[in-house]
Amino acid sequence: MPVLERFFPAAEPGRRRRTGEEPMPFPMGSLPGYQQGTLAWDLPEMIKMVKLVWKSKGELRGAKHRGVLESEDALGGSAGDARVRGQTGVLSERRGSYPFIDFRLLNNTTLSGEIGTKKKVKRLLSFQRYFHASRLLRGIVPQASLYLLDEDYLGQARHMLSKVGMWDFDIFLFDRLTNGNSLVTLLCHLFNVHGLIHHFQLDMVTLHRFLVMVQEDYHSQNPYHNAVHAADVTQAMHCYLREPKLANFLTPSDIMLGLLAAAAHDVDHPGVNQPFLIKTKHHLASLYQNVSVLENHHWRSTIGMLRESRLLAHLPKEVTQDIEQQLGSLILATDINRQNEFLIRLKSHLDNQDLRLEDAQDRHFMLQIALKCADICNPCRLWDLSKQWSERVCEEFYRQGDLEQKFELEVSPLCNQQKDTIPSIQIGFMTYIVEPLFERWAQFTGDTPLSENMLNHLRRNKAKWRSLLHKQHSSSRSNDHSGQVTGSQEQTLNKEETP
Repeated sequence: MPVLERFFPAAEPGRRRRTGEEPMPFPMGSLPGYQQGTLAWDLPEMIKMVKLVWKSKGELRGAKHRGVLESEDALGGSAGDARVRGQTGVLSERRGSYPFIDFRLLNNTTLSGEIGTKKKVKRLLSFQRYFHASRLLRGIVPQASLYLLDEDYLGQARHMLSKVGMWDFDIFLFDRLTNGNSLVTLLCHLFNVHGLIHHFQLDMVTLHRFLVMVQEDYHSQNPYHNAVHAADVTQAMHCYLREPKLANFLTPSDIMLGLLAAAAHDVDHPGVNQPFLIKTKHHLASLYQNVSVLENHHWRSTIGMLRESRLLAHLPKEVTQDIEQQLGSLILATDINRQNEFLIRLKSHLDNQDLRLEDAQDRHFMLQIALKCADICNPCRLWDLSKQWSERVCEEFYRQGDLEQKFELEVSPLCNQQKDTIPSIQIGFMTYIVEPLFERWAQFTGDTPLSENMLNHLRRNKAKWRSLLHKQHSSSRSNDHSGQVTGSQEQTLNKEETP
């Protein structure tokens, strides 16, 4: 954090560029809707600007920004998770357990007259992935979902973004209005709202490319751990960053780290948990020695995308290194196995009243707590939203249980659909995980309207799940009783029919 603050001190909006600073990607006065000291873009204007800027860049320059793999031997390892050491010394992973490119190309290089060498293969992979991520901006309509929205949907999405700080924000509706691009649209808006594009002199096209990479590396087939969950966590993180107790001390670096970590905290999630990866001897479990396996993978994948997109390439080396390390610290904090560790530490700080948010370390710790809260905030949402998330996460659990049964493995806790009901899972989750954390969060924020609102929703939702659980038990008892009556009646009929 001190490194970032040294290179990016708090500055007044609209300040003059000092001598030696990198110029902005485009003249600020020429931007549509630009006002002195702010970047007041509307969503349609942002999309138009991205298109205009992109058209002005040649494909060769785009390919240069896209970059290629850093070493000739990078393709020699595992296709899904080949690790690359960058200039900063932090190991990163190649993107995606389910990559867009058919890596069988690597085994057929000797048979192809067009490919022929490793260097050409690398160039092919880079360009194909580059074209995939930029299909809209290049004017090519993708076969899957469309990025272009008609004016009615765009207007509704823009209206929702004007209320993005409200706790009743419906991320499912927003995802439909943006045609499945909720994460990209939300992050572009929040980076603009918080002034991060201007402060860090980010190129808008490069930012959009990076966000598309993140969104597309989430697996849409996952009922829960998908890009919509990432967008929901990011929206919650935005709400928490606005809490006065925290907001008064946050730097632009803190805000960018919080939003990036929220957006990428579950990237490339396979839809199964860590114990499943360990007992199936998955290569990720071996790679990270069975410790925070998924969280390490999310972090390293995020670093790989940051480097591949070159979003922060214009920043000094030590700044990017600091950002990568802090992103890792935030994402690793979401490991549910470390819940008690963070809860005990937070309780100690609150009881001793020794949190000093002027200190970068204490601010970072509270960002970790905020991200942990955002990650498990579903039970604190409105009932209709909370219920949808509960059903989705349990569906993902049940799918894992079906896989374990199929391969004759021991079924993991909460993954047996016959024994673990949604109400019982949710009641236990709320009681032992959510309530203790959010009660401490409310103690930290000072019982703000948002904290009180979340705790009220949590209590009401828990009561509804208890009611549903009671109805399930009553229904099962009545079914058992009716089954016994039917059995006695059958015995009587059999006796009567016996000669």
